Amino acid sequence: MSDVTVTDRPVNDSLVTVFGGSGFLGRHVVRALAMRGYRVRVAVRRPELAGFLQPLGFVGQIQISQANVRYPESVARAVDGAEAVVNLVGVLAEGGRQSFDAVHAFGARAVAAATAAQGVPLVHLSAIGADANSPSGYGRSKAAGEAVVRATVPDAVIFRPSVVFGQEDEFFNRFAAMARLSPALPLIGGGVTKFQPVFAGDVAAAVLAAVDGKAKAGTTYELGGPEVRTFRELMELMLAEIGAKRVLVDLPFGLASFMAKLTQWAPGAPLTVDQVDMLRSDNVVSQAAIAEGRTLAGLDLTPTSLAVVLPTYLWRFRKAGQFTRVET
Repeated sequence: MSDVTVTDRPVNDSLVTVFGGSGFLGRHVVRALAMRGYRVRVAVRRPELAGFLQPLGFVGQIQISQANVRYPESVARAVDGAEAVVNLVGVLAEGGRQSFDAVHAFGARAVAAATAAQGVPLVHLSAIGADANSPSGYGRSKAAGEAVVRATVPDAVIFRPSVVFGQEDEFFNRFAAMARLSPALPLIGGGVTKFQPVFAGDVAAAVLAAVDGKAKAGTTYELGGPEVRTFRELMELMLAEIGAKRVLVDLPFGLASFMAKLTQWAPGAPLTVDQVDMLRSDNVVSQAAIAEGRTLAGLDLTPTSLAVVLPTYLWRFRKAGQFTRVET
């Protein structure tokens, strides 16, 4: 499992602004930067909900700042004085003003423009599947974000992770919660889509490496874990981990899209039409990235396996929690 150097006091006085630092991945990134000794300015829409980040560092080391990537003026204020900028802002499902284009494209442009004006390095989080011709709006907007970042800050380091897993993830937690309530789980498209899940701590270590200047400027890295698994295999792994037996039902893409269209507007909807479209393509590190060293290995990082991390948080979905005996 990737780790960072722990210091008993900050080792430098560099300020790093992190947009989206209060999210699932953001808290790992903020912690990694703080442990290395950076001062961290966490730029978020709701500062009153981000106070939990401050104990991750020394007193005064982590600042919370109000900013919204849809408002360039607030972005410029958050970047002012920073010596590096990290943009982690993203949404998996659209809601209200938080559309894919507003967050992934317009927001990326605002952060890149402010970073260019400040004249400092930029680390931008995208996703495997970012493609201007993607069937999903998510994938197209991520590609648009990469394009504006490259045009505005050519030396920016871009990271494209596969599905990110960890304690607060939106993947294993979601399906484990469904398994607790339903006797069956859907395998969209037959469950043959391939994923290469990457641990949130490893993505944070990659971001830290880029801030440290250890990543190649102007490069797009693809981040995946050590295992490539199909959707079916991941569901089977999750069910084994929580000690549940559920029927896995093949669900054609067309039917899945129809069902998602009927339910995607409900609060807490399990799936959207766009997410179904995302499942039509494999989500794995490309052979080109591997050959060119644009992976975790290229940053001298060893990816963490699912078996190491899943037991640390999926136990809460077992019938008796951590007291449930699970056969291995």
